[in-house]
Amino acid sequence: MTKRYDKEFKLQTVQMIKEEGKVVAQVARELGISENTLYRWITEYQESGKQAFPGSGQLKPEDKAMRDLQKRIRDLEEENDILKKAMHYFAKDRR
Repeated sequence: MTKRYDKEFKLQTVQMIKEEGKVVAQVARELGISENTLYRWITEYQESGKQAFPGSGQLKPEDKAMRDLQKRIRDLEEENDILKKAMHYFAKDRR
């Protein structure tokens, strides 16, 4: 079973490494977390800053915006298809 860590814990751990200059291997041993996990957390923090570690079911703001835009595109494409079918139906009636 994979252990879950909350955002605050991850942020504190990364700050311990980045700001206090602790060695990743030492922190990994002290906390019982793999070094690979800590390096992944550091990378995510460097890429996203305080927006890192959004939590399960949560999206980063830019990911949410992208998902919302993709949904809007799908909705518009579906509406466009319906209108095309209606146009063909009514054009057929005029003949």
